[in-house]
Amino acid sequence: MAMKRILKVHRVNDYAQYIGAPVLHPLVSVIHYDELEHCRHSLNNYDVYGIFIGDETLEELTYGLTTYDLHRHALMCVAPGQIGGKVDTGEEIHTKGWALLFDPELLHGTDLEGRMISYTYFSYNTNEALLMNAEQRLTIVSLMEAMRKELACDDGHTQHIIVAYLQLILEHIARYYASQLSMQIQSSSDLLTRFENLLRRYYDEGLQRTHGLPTVKYCAQELFLSTNYFGDLIRQMTEDTAGNIIRRFVMSEAQKLLISGKGITSISEQLGFEYPQHFTRMFKRYFGESPSQYVNRKR
Repeated sequence: MAMKRILKVHRVNDYAQYIGAPVLHPLVSVIHYDELEHCRHSLNNYDVYGIFIGDETLEELTYGLTTYDLHRHALMCVAPGQIGGKVDTGEEIHTKGWALLFDPELLHGTDLEGRMISYTYFSYNTNEALLMNAEQRLTIVSLMEAMRKELACDDGHTQHIIVAYLQLILEHIARYYASQLSMQIQSSSDLLTRFENLLRRYYDEGLQRTHGLPTVKYCAQELFLSTNYFGDLIRQMTEDTAGNIIRRFVMSEAQKLLISGKGITSISEQLGFEYPQHFTRMFKRYFGESPSQYVNRKR
Protein backbone atom coordinates (compact mmCIF):
# COMPACT_ATOMS: atom_id res chain seq x y z
CA MET A 1 0.00 0.00 0.00
CA ALA A 2 1.48 3.36 -1.03
CA MET A 3 2.10 5.96 1.63
CA LYS A 4 -0.11 9.05 1.48
CA ARG A 5 0.79 12.41 2.97
CA ILE A 6 -2.90 13.22 3.47
CA LEU A 7 -5.76 10.74 3.14
CA LYS A 8 -8.91 12.32 1.73
CA VAL A 9 -11.80 10.77 3.66
CA HIS A 10 -14.60 11.71 1.29
CA ARG A 11 -16.71 8.74 2.40
CA VAL A 12 -16.54 6.80 5.66
CA ASN A 13 -15.19 3.70 3.96
CA ASP A 14 -12.24 5.57 2.46
CA TYR A 15 -10.75 5.41 5.95
CA ALA A 16 -12.04 1.90 6.73
CA GLN A 17 -10.50 0.44 3.58
CA TYR A 18 -7.20 2.28 4.12
CA ILE A 19 -6.65 0.67 7.53
CA GLY A 20 -8.15 -2.68 6.58
CA ALA A 21 -11.37 -2.42 8.61
CA PRO A 22 -14.61 -4.13 7.50
CA VAL A 23 -16.96 -2.17 5.23
CA LEU A 24 -20.34 -2.33 6.97
CA HIS A 25 -22.49 0.43 5.44
CA PRO A 26 -22.01 3.18 2.83
CA LEU A 27 -22.77 5.97 5.36
CA VAL A 28 -21.52 4.55 8.68
CA SER A 29 -18.29 2.89 9.75
CA VAL A 30 -17.72 1.39 13.22
CA ILE A 31 -14.12 0.30 13.73
CA HIS A 32 -12.55 -1.65 16.60
CA TYR A 33 -8.83 -1.05 16.20
CA ASP A 34 -7.92 -4.00 18.42
CA GLU A 35 -9.18 -6.37 15.69
CA LEU A 36 -7.08 -4.95 12.85
CA GLU A 37 -4.03 -6.86 11.64
CA HIS A 38 -2.39 -4.33 9.34
CA CYS A 39 -3.14 -0.83 10.56
CA ARG A 40 -1.12 2.28 9.73
CA HIS A 41 -1.23 5.91 10.76
CA SER A 42 -2.95 8.37 8.46
CA LEU A 43 -3.29 12.13 8.38
CA ASN A 44 -6.90 12.57 7.31
CA ASN A 45 -8.80 15.36 5.59
CA TYR A 46 -12.41 14.66 6.55
CA ASP A 47 -15.62 15.19 4.60
CA VAL A 48 -17.44 13.14 7.27
CA TYR A 49 -17.93 13.23 11.03
CA GLY A 50 -15.73 11.08 13.24
CA ILE A 51 -15.62 10.01 16.89
CA PHE A 52 -12.42 8.36 18.09
CA ILE A 53 -11.69 6.61 21.39
CA GLY A 54 -8.05 5.92 22.15
CA ASP A 55 -7.35 3.09 24.58
CA GLU A 56 -3.65 3.91 24.68
CA THR A 57 -1.55 7.07 24.62
CA LEU A 58 -1.08 8.36 21.09
CA GLU A 59 1.79 10.80 20.56
CA GLU A 60 2.22 13.64 18.09
CA LEU A 61 -1.26 13.65 16.59
CA THR A 62 -2.03 16.53 14.25
CA TYR A 63 -5.15 18.66 14.52
CA GLY A 64 -5.18 21.55 12.06
CA LEU A 65 -1.71 23.10 12.27
CA THR A 66 -0.93 21.92 15.80
CA THR A 67 0.51 18.73 17.29
CA TYR A 68 -0.75 17.11 20.50
CA ASP A 69 -0.50 13.93 22.53
CA LEU A 70 -3.80 12.13 23.11
CA HIS A 71 -4.02 10.40 26.48
CA ARG A 72 -5.44 6.98 27.20
CA HIS A 73 -9.25 6.61 27.14
CA ALA A 74 -9.67 10.04 25.58
CA LEU A 75 -12.47 10.71 23.11
CA MET A 76 -12.12 13.24 20.33
CA CYS A 77 -14.43 14.33 17.54
CA VAL A 78 -13.88 15.71 14.06
CA ALA A 79 -16.26 17.36 11.61
CA PRO A 80 -16.25 17.78 7.83
CA GLY A 81 -13.53 20.19 6.71
CA GLN A 82 -11.09 19.30 9.48
CA ILE A 83 -7.69 17.59 9.29
CA GLY A 84 -6.51 15.18 11.99
CA GLY A 85 -4.38 12.14 12.65
CA LYS A 86 -0.71 11.32 12.13
CA VAL A 87 1.34 11.16 8.93
CA ASP A 88 1.79 7.66 7.49
CA THR A 89 5.44 6.61 7.75
CA GLY A 90 4.86 3.17 6.28
CA GLU A 91 5.16 1.55 9.70
CA GLU A 92 2.48 -0.93 10.74
CA ILE A 93 0.99 -0.17 14.15
CA HIS A 94 -1.11 -2.07 16.65
CA THR A 95 -3.33 0.56 18.16
CA LYS A 96 -6.30 0.05 20.49
CA GLY A 97 -9.64 1.77 20.69
CA TRP A 98 -12.71 2.55 18.61
CA ALA A 99 -13.77 4.82 15.78
CA LEU A 100 -17.21 5.80 14.54
CA LEU A 101 -17.46 7.69 11.26
CA PHE A 102 -20.73 8.86 9.76
CA ASP A 103 -21.63 10.76 6.62
CA PRO A 104 -23.75 13.95 6.91
CA GLU A 105 -26.02 12.31 4.34
CA LEU A 106 -27.09 9.81 7.02
CA LEU A 107 -28.81 12.63 8.91
CA HIS A 108 -30.74 14.24 6.06
CA GLY A 109 -34.38 14.70 6.99
CA THR A 110 -33.92 13.56 10.61
CA ASP A 111 -34.36 15.52 13.83
CA LEU A 112 -30.70 14.84 14.56
CA GLU A 113 -29.67 16.85 11.48
CA GLY A 114 -31.03 20.00 13.12
CA ARG A 115 -29.38 19.20 16.45
CA MET A 116 -25.85 18.81 15.09
CA ILE A 117 -25.14 22.52 15.50
CA SER A 118 -25.58 22.14 19.27
CA TYR A 119 -22.77 19.57 19.50
CA THR A 120 -20.05 22.21 19.57
CA TYR A 121 -17.45 19.66 20.68
CA PHE A 122 -16.97 18.60 17.05
CA SER A 123 -14.83 21.74 16.71
CA TYR A 124 -12.80 21.35 19.90
CA ASN A 125 -9.03 20.98 19.65
CA THR A 126 -7.40 17.62 20.27
CA ASN A 127 -5.94 18.89 23.56
CA GLU A 128 -9.56 19.52 24.63
CA ALA A 129 -10.48 15.85 24.16
CA LEU A 130 -13.01 14.27 26.49
CA LEU A 131 -11.16 12.41 29.25
CA MET A 132 -13.56 9.60 30.13
CA ASN A 133 -13.70 7.49 33.23
CA ALA A 134 -14.23 3.73 32.91
CA GLU A 135 -18.02 3.92 33.26
CA GLN A 136 -18.35 6.66 30.64
CA ARG A 137 -16.14 4.77 28.22
CA LEU A 138 -18.16 1.59 28.72
CA THR A 139 -21.39 3.44 27.90
CA ILE A 140 -20.06 4.87 24.65
CA VAL A 141 -18.33 1.65 23.55
CA SER A 142 -21.45 -0.40 24.30
CA LEU A 143 -23.48 1.85 22.02
CA MET A 144 -20.85 1.57 19.28
CA GLU A 145 -20.93 -2.22 19.59
CA ALA A 146 -24.73 -2.17 19.33
CA MET A 147 -24.50 -0.01 16.21
CA ARG A 148 -22.06 -2.44 14.63
CA LYS A 149 -24.41 -5.38 15.27
CA GLU A 150 -27.33 -3.41 13.83
CA LEU A 151 -25.39 -2.64 10.66
CA ALA A 152 -25.17 -6.39 10.01
CA CYS A 153 -28.98 -6.58 9.82
CA ASP A 154 -29.38 -4.06 7.00
CA ASP A 155 -33.17 -4.19 6.72
CA GLY A 156 -35.80 -1.47 6.43
CA HIS A 157 -35.40 -0.45 10.07
CA THR A 158 -31.60 -0.28 10.22
CA GLN A 159 -31.04 3.35 9.30
CA HIS A 160 -33.62 4.65 11.82
CA ILE A 161 -32.12 2.52 14.58
CA ILE A 162 -28.58 3.60 13.67
CA VAL A 163 -29.55 7.28 13.85
CA ALA A 164 -31.19 6.66 17.23
CA TYR A 165 -28.01 5.00 18.56
CA LEU A 166 -25.94 7.85 17.14
CA GLN A 167 -28.04 10.47 18.88
CA LEU A 168 -27.65 8.60 22.17
CA ILE A 169 -23.88 8.63 21.73
CA LEU A 170 -23.82 12.34 20.92
CA GLU A 171 -26.03 13.21 23.89
CA HIS A 172 -23.86 11.17 26.27
CA ILE A 173 -20.76 12.92 24.97
CA ALA A 174 -22.47 16.29 25.51
CA ARG A 175 -23.29 15.29 29.10
CA TYR A 176 -19.76 14.13 29.82
CA TYR A 177 -18.27 17.28 28.30
CA ALA A 178 -20.55 19.45 30.45
CA SER A 179 -19.11 17.71 33.52
CA GLN A 180 -15.56 18.16 32.23
CA LEU A 181 -16.18 21.86 31.54
CA SER A 182 -17.48 22.32 35.08
CA MET A 183 -14.32 20.78 36.51
CA GLN A 184 -12.14 22.92 34.26
CA ILE A 185 -13.96 26.05 35.39
CA GLN A 186 -13.00 25.26 38.98
CA SER A 187 -9.34 24.99 37.98
CA SER A 188 -9.49 28.03 35.64
CA SER A 189 -11.34 30.49 37.84
CA ASP A 190 -9.27 33.37 36.46
CA LEU A 191 -10.46 32.81 32.88
CA LEU A 192 -12.87 35.76 32.95
CA THR A 193 -10.15 38.04 34.32
CA ARG A 194 -7.75 36.92 31.60
CA PHE A 195 -10.51 37.44 29.02
CA GLU A 196 -11.13 41.01 30.19
CA ASN A 197 -7.39 41.77 30.38
CA LEU A 198 -7.02 40.46 26.84
CA LEU A 199 -9.72 42.85 25.60
CA ARG A 200 -8.06 45.73 27.41
CA ARG A 201 -4.67 44.85 25.92
CA TYR A 202 -6.24 44.56 22.45
CA TYR A 203 -7.17 48.24 22.58
CA ASP A 204 -4.06 49.37 24.46
CA GLU A 205 -1.94 47.91 21.66
CA GLY A 206 -4.13 49.46 18.94
CA LEU A 207 -4.98 46.14 17.30
CA GLN A 208 -8.47 47.39 16.48
CA ARG A 209 -6.98 49.79 13.91
CA THR A 210 -5.75 46.90 11.75
CA HIS A 211 -7.96 44.00 12.85
CA GLY A 212 -11.25 45.73 13.63
CA LEU A 213 -13.40 44.72 16.57
CA PRO A 214 -12.08 41.87 18.75
CA THR A 215 -13.63 38.51 17.93
CA VAL A 216 -14.37 35.38 19.93
CA LYS A 217 -11.99 33.45 17.67
CA TYR A 218 -9.13 35.86 18.37
CA CYS A 219 -9.69 35.75 22.12
CA ALA A 220 -9.89 31.95 22.16
CA GLN A 221 -6.64 31.63 20.22
CA GLU A 222 -4.86 34.05 22.55
CA LEU A 223 -6.07 31.99 25.53
CA PHE A 224 -4.92 28.74 23.81
CA LEU A 225 -8.44 27.34 23.43
CA SER A 226 -10.57 26.42 20.46
CA THR A 227 -13.36 28.89 19.66
CA ASN A 228 -16.15 26.50 20.66
CA TYR A 229 -14.47 25.21 23.82
CA PHE A 230 -13.79 28.78 24.95
CA GLY A 231 -17.37 29.78 24.15
CA ASP A 232 -18.79 26.82 26.05
CA LEU A 233 -16.59 27.54 29.09
CA ILE A 234 -17.71 31.17 29.15
CA ARG A 235 -21.36 30.18 28.77
CA GLN A 236 -21.12 27.77 31.71
CA MET A 237 -19.36 30.37 33.86
CA THR A 238 -21.59 33.35 33.08
CA GLU A 239 -24.77 32.03 31.40
CA ASP A 240 -23.87 34.48 28.65
CA THR A 241 -21.96 34.22 25.39
CA ALA A 242 -18.37 35.31 24.79
CA GLY A 243 -19.64 37.47 21.93
CA ASN A 244 -22.00 39.33 24.27
CA ILE A 245 -19.19 39.91 26.76
CA ILE A 246 -17.05 41.41 23.99
CA ARG A 247 -19.92 43.66 22.88
CA ARG A 248 -20.56 44.73 26.47
CA PHE A 249 -16.90 45.67 26.86
CA VAL A 250 -16.90 47.65 23.58
CA MET A 251 -20.14 49.46 24.43
CA SER A 252 -18.82 50.36 27.88
CA GLU A 253 -15.79 51.93 26.20
CA ALA A 254 -18.12 53.74 23.81
CA GLN A 255 -20.05 55.29 26.71
CA LYS A 256 -16.83 56.60 28.27
CA LEU A 257 -15.70 58.12 24.98
CA LEU A 258 -19.07 59.76 24.34
CA ILE A 259 -19.10 61.30 27.81
CA SER A 260 -15.54 62.59 27.22
CA GLY A 261 -16.88 64.63 24.30
CA LYS A 262 -15.55 62.65 21.33
CA GLY A 263 -17.57 62.53 18.11
CA ILE A 264 -19.23 59.47 16.62
CA THR A 265 -16.78 59.18 13.71
CA SER A 266 -13.77 59.43 16.01
CA ILE A 267 -15.20 56.86 18.45
CA SER A 268 -16.09 54.50 15.62
CA GLU A 269 -12.49 54.54 14.38
CA GLN A 270 -11.03 54.27 17.88
CA LEU A 271 -13.11 51.19 18.71
CA GLY A 272 -12.48 49.40 15.42
CA PHE A 273 -15.81 49.74 13.61
CA GLU A 274 -15.59 49.72 9.83
CA TYR A 275 -18.12 52.53 9.45
CA PRO A 276 -19.71 55.05 11.88
CA GLN A 277 -23.15 53.69 10.91
CA HIS A 278 -22.13 50.24 12.22
CA PHE A 279 -21.18 51.78 15.57
CA THR A 280 -24.43 53.77 15.78
CA ARG A 281 -26.49 50.70 14.91
CA MET A 282 -24.81 48.51 17.57
CA PHE A 283 -25.06 51.23 20.21
CA LYS A 284 -28.78 51.72 19.58
CA ARG A 285 -29.42 47.99 19.54
CA TYR A 286 -27.52 47.58 22.81
CA PHE A 287 -28.82 50.60 24.77
CA GLY A 288 -32.12 51.33 23.05
CA GLU A 289 -31.07 54.85 22.09
CA SER A 290 -28.66 56.45 19.62
CA PRO A 291 -25.26 57.81 20.69
CA SER A 292 -26.49 61.39 20.27
CA GLN A 293 -29.59 60.68 22.38
CA TYR A 294 -27.34 59.19 25.04
CA VAL A 295 -25.09 62.27 25.08
CA ASN A 296 -28.05 64.66 25.26
CA ARG A 297 -29.54 62.72 28.17
CA LYS A 298 -26.24 62.83 30.07
CA ARG A 299 -25.82 66.60 29.70
